[in-house]
Amino acid sequence: MAPGTAGDGDAATPGWRQGNAVGIVREILVVVLSLYLVLLIGRMIFETVQAFARQWRPTGVVLVVAEATYTATDPPLKFLRRFIPPLRLGNVAFDLSFTVLFIVVLVLIQLVSALP
Repeated sequence: MAPGTAGDGDAATPGWRQGNAVGIVREILVVVLSLYLVLLIGRMIFETVQAFARQWRPTGVVLVVAEATYTATDPPLKFLRRFIPPLRLGNVAFDLSFTVLFIVVLVLIQLVSALP
């Protein structure tokens, strides 16, 4: 193979191309964390729609997507809500646990990506 191409084991080759187990696990973790971030964004969209259109209820495929989104994101949010109370500003309460979880997932993605 020519120098710099996949498979010759040089430093420029990504870990998953070298067959490096750590590189493969790192890439899988980044993908899983990124998908979880997408689920968090989906939850934010569902909650925003429900806040502005209180009579709206998901049906069909949207119901399945909403159920999967809430099932995946509820446990860590409930855990964080035990320690982080909502921020009350007059009649409005902001759920800071969602923001904390979102930032934690972003930081984890960066940390995992930086692994050797």
